[in-house]
Amino acid sequence: MEVILKEDVAKLGSRGDVVKVAEGYGRNYLLPRKLAIQANAGNKAVIEQMKAASVRRSAKEKTQAEELAKQFDGVAVSFQRRIVDALAKKGFNLDRRKVQLHEPLKTVGEFAIPVKLHKDVTAHLKVVIEKEAAAE
Repeated sequence: MEVILKEDVAKLGSRGDVVKVAEGYGRNYLLPRKLAIQANAGNKAVIEQMKAASVRRSAKEKTQAEELAKQFDGVAVSFQRRIVDALAKKGFNLDRRKVQLHEPLKTVGEFAIPVKLHKDVTAHLKVVIEKEAAAE
């Protein structure tokens, strides 16, 4: 099945790409979540407009991501459970999928965590993991 991606999909492609995927993956995952549309003659005509809009949107998103990355400089987060919840308390709205942990943080200490804000912008966030209070 050929589909046109409406959003960037990890390990598959970028917005506007025409990709060939398995029938089930396209029908059960990509199409219902509006990540892609079927690649037929009518939709292929729309792809050029979509790519132009994508370039403009990507430039705007990159600028916003760079501004957010500058705000992360000097920010340290201390937490016991979830990074994104601790950031929300400091006023940063961040999707948890943007935090790029290659392995879980299971030890107490200080770490630098990469946060992928845009496909071209990655900020490093200082994270301090504290010992959890004993349950009483």
